[in-house]
Amino acid sequence: MAIHPIEYRYGTEEMKYVWSEENRLYKIMNVEVALARAEADVGLIPQDAADKIAKSIDSVKLERVKEIEDEINHDMMAVVLGISEQCPDDSGKWVHFGATSNDMLDTATGLQIKDAVEILESKINNLMQALVNQAEKNKDKVCAGRTHGQIGVPTTYGLRFAIWASEISRHLERLIQMKPRILVGQMTGAVGTQAAFGKKGIELQKKAMEYLGLSSVDVSNQIIQRDRHAEFVMWMANVATTLDKIGIEIRTLQRSEIAEVEESFGKKQVGSSTMPHKRNPIKSEQICGLARIIRSMIEPELSNNTLWDERDLTNSSSERVVFPESCVLTDHILKLGTGIVENLRFYPENIHHNLELLKGLNMGEAVMIELAKKGAGRQNAHEIVRRNAMEAHESGRHLKDVLLEDSEVSQYLDDEEVVQLVDPYKYIGTAVEQVDAVVEKLKKE
Repeated sequence: MAIHPIEYRYGTEEMKYVWSEENRLYKIMNVEVALARAEADVGLIPQDAADKIAKSIDSVKLERVKEIEDEINHDMMAVVLGISEQCPDDSGKWVHFGATSNDMLDTATGLQIKDAVEILESKINNLMQALVNQAEKNKDKVCAGRTHGQIGVPTTYGLRFAIWASEISRHLERLIQMKPRILVGQMTGAVGTQAAFGKKGIELQKKAMEYLGLSSVDVSNQIIQRDRHAEFVMWMANVATTLDKIGIEIRTLQRSEIAEVEESFGKKQVGSSTMPHKRNPIKSEQICGLARIIRSMIEPELSNNTLWDERDLTNSSSERVVFPESCVLTDHILKLGTGIVENLRFYPENIHHNLELLKGLNMGEAVMIELAKKGAGRQNAHEIVRRNAMEAHESGRHLKDVLLEDSEVSQYLDDEEVVQLVDPYKYIGTAVEQVDAVVEKLKKE
């Protein structure tokens, strides 16, 4: 019986597999094989035993391992016994030699994170390129800028997409930078001293990690320190928050009163069970909702770094939830967000309508700056425009018409200049050039 929505509603199959029971067992067994090979390399166990251990894992079944765990109530020892059962002769006695459970478990987690990072890196690249493409296509699509929820001076849709693309590129940069810190494993023994491995412990750990394609921890106790994992979880929360921000903006711009953009809507899609006309931004809403769950994983993982002495077990149960949920949901909303961006629908007539909605009031800055340039002085220019803007607001007239009647304005600006200054399409500064620069930079990545 499916209980958690990840089982039937959210997530891609590739990311779900990374955190599946079957893959978890496979990764743990791979670590056992790497340990055996490294121990044979440094002369701690016979080479023949290491070879037989490596071959045996193909015969180990998850069902059998779970049967053993039910009997002994220890998940890692159940894997050790499961492998040992499949080893011919007496080679099974060398399985897990000198190691502690978390040498296997934490290193297996490192392997899973490595696979998860590969998937997430691909997805975040896809999202970045989708945003770059929209930035380039809409670099000169002028629209109303808004601050405090109120219409301000004009901006462009291209600039909005470029800002988001640039932010996503920083997440990609952060991911690349943190790989050496999070893609690690260990072979340090019971409390981190490597005593059971003798003086060959450091060499053994290095060789084992080379077999697995991971870096070695510098030092450890019984576990890999959770500041590494917390960094990864916080990175996913940061990515989710950017997607949350994009989702909120799309939802805002899709409001009936604004209606400048819209998520794709299928021909047979139903928006409401009782209001047949509804076209709801449900994908963006899903992103915003799931981002809350991903962010909520930060506190548990930070707390997982504050264990007793060389370790306790309080991190284990928490991480069985934190790692798969964070990765599966982050992967899910990255894919969802990319689809939203790629298929976003624009309504030019509404974009123009909102740009002109304030009847020129949103162009007050442009007039003020030009008045100041012509000699009115910045502070005086501000007061001139403020006075005229209040008059235009109260009377419901266009700012242009009020300005043209102001004798003080006419001392500095002629009628044609006033008309040009209140044209929103002529007041976007370097928006296009900024977009071009971002597009050029990110298309190379």
